[in-house]
Amino acid sequence: MDFTRATQPNLSLGFVPHSSHTSQTSNDTVSFHIDSSFRSSSPHLVSGVPLQLMEQQTTAESKTMDLNEKHQEKKAGSMDLNEESKIEGEEDEEFRILGHSLCLKRRRDNTGSSATTDSASSHSFAKRCHIEQNSQVQSLESRRQTVRAWGNQSLQAADPDIFEILEKERQRQYNGIELIASENFVCKAVMEALGSHVTNKYSEGMAGARYYAGNQYIDEIEILCCQRALDAFGLDSESWGVNVQPYSCTSANFAVYTGLLLPGDRIMGLDTPSGGNTSHGYYTPNGMKVSGASIFFESLSYKVNPQTGIIDFEKLEERAVDFRPKILICGGSSYPREWDYSKFRQIADKCGAILMCDMAQISGLIAAKECASPFEFCDIVTSTTHKSLRGPRGGIIFYRKGPKPRKSGMLLSQGDGSDKYDFEEKINFAVCPALQGGPHNNHIAALAVALKQLATLEYKEYMQQVKKNAQALASALLRRNCRLVTGGTDNHLLLWDLRNLGVTGKNLEKVCETCHITVNKTAIFDDNGTLIPGGVRIGTPAMTSRGCLESDFETMADFLCRAAQITSSVQREHGKMLKSFLKGLESNKDIIELRAQVENFATQFAMPGQDF
Repeated sequence: MDFTRATQPNLSLGFVPHSSHTSQTSNDTVSFHIDSSFRSSSPHLVSGVPLQLMEQQTTAESKTMDLNEKHQEKKAGSMDLNEESKIEGEEDEEFRILGHSLCLKRRRDNTGSSATTDSASSHSFAKRCHIEQNSQVQSLESRRQTVRAWGNQSLQAADPDIFEILEKERQRQYNGIELIASENFVCKAVMEALGSHVTNKYSEGMAGARYYAGNQYIDEIEILCCQRALDAFGLDSESWGVNVQPYSCTSANFAVYTGLLLPGDRIMGLDTPSGGNTSHGYYTPNGMKVSGASIFFESLSYKVNPQTGIIDFEKLEERAVDFRPKILICGGSSYPREWDYSKFRQIADKCGAILMCDMAQISGLIAAKECASPFEFCDIVTSTTHKSLRGPRGGIIFYRKGPKPRKSGMLLSQGDGSDKYDFEEKINFAVCPALQGGPHNNHIAALAVALKQLATLEYKEYMQQVKKNAQALASALLRRNCRLVTGGTDNHLLLWDLRNLGVTGKNLEKVCETCHITVNKTAIFDDNGTLIPGGVRIGTPAMTSRGCLESDFETMADFLCRAAQITSSVQREHGKMLKSFLKGLESNKDIIELRAQVENFATQFAMPGQDF
């Protein structure tokens, strides 16, 4: 029979007649009273519990019952888990009273004696949590170590092949004389910014209007860089805007064309053999379009006077008025003289063109006020950032904004003064998203560092020395009967015309490179084409950054003339064709001797940003 009680020790049982029965012999029912010191307010606990006394069974009945029970147990073996869960909380006890078998079923109480069990369970749970927590800590540390293993490796450990090549290049720069006009050496601070963690961030869009979140500090960097760019050239932010996101000056130029022109519109720039840049539009003599500027837009070049090497403004004006370009471009890659921006402005106004200046080669000189500034006359100014600016490799665009000035001759009563420049939105949209994706934040941070240096007295003195060194080198070459285009230089570069020596620019470049001197071949204004250029371009910014003065460039002039003599000698013996010419350089004693002299000379000077 069933009854319910609290599970407590030391229970006492007493006979109490059941009130509903008159004769014990009639139904063998008695009632027991359960005494316990435990008292509970639970409604499930009662003081009087009816017990039914089962009649004593015979042996045969017991056996029959046992067989039935076994059959029932076997049958019940397939009961589902839900039924098991129903009786899981009950206990069975069998005992005999007065010769009768009693079966006592009782429900476990979870409030009393379970305290010890709860305590043991809590301890077990706490221990298990502690083990799991330790496991999690160990797992997190393991993950940290995994990240550090690949993330904090030095370049030498992570990629020995690239490290070795970089070390070779570092040694090459240190051992040699760098005379390419468009190259320079940056400081350690610029290198640190270039290699910084901001390269991790994606920042499509302009400062304050990004496509991605998390750019608050990237915005600060770019805004600061823009402000420093304006300050470097003395520009008012009310009248000029700047975009520092272009990846190069070629990208910057094409962004200007894309933003302000339609496909097929006309542009006009200096002819490449005359010292211009291919990004201003250029066709080879056989009509091949060299750059995107000529592929997507129609370009016509103006040239220099073949006798003087100076821009022929009369022919320029004549061609511009006939051609009617939408954009007229001044500035170039290999023009050693000052640019007369006022004349360009007059011609642009006459043919209705926007005036754009590409100051990539001379931007550092302009910032230091060692060259005439284009900002007074031009509508748009572009530049690289890695040449005379001594910054990272990239581009930059300056554009006018705000009200347009009244044209000369216009009466005060004419116009309401509401005509404004509309370059800003068009150029910014052309840079991103039209032509580029996310900017290189590490480049912009490094550019900001370089632009800060432009405001210092040391930088102005540096640019003054660049000009002095260029003039000293030009004078030294002229004294050695070398021919220079325009007869000299007004800036940081000079063009050495080799045609009177019977030497090609390509072959002299190879000899110089073998002797650890780097120059670059260039076309001369009346060459038939650029495949066999007749000159080399030489610049002074890089070696000036290493601390060289005028007397050092006198020595470099000797090295260059000696290289020209070797080139002439090898050409006479092996010919001008490059393949046969290079064979003549192998194990050449004159080259070995000159290379040793160059290395001994170059390694005297410090290298910015690097320790040797």
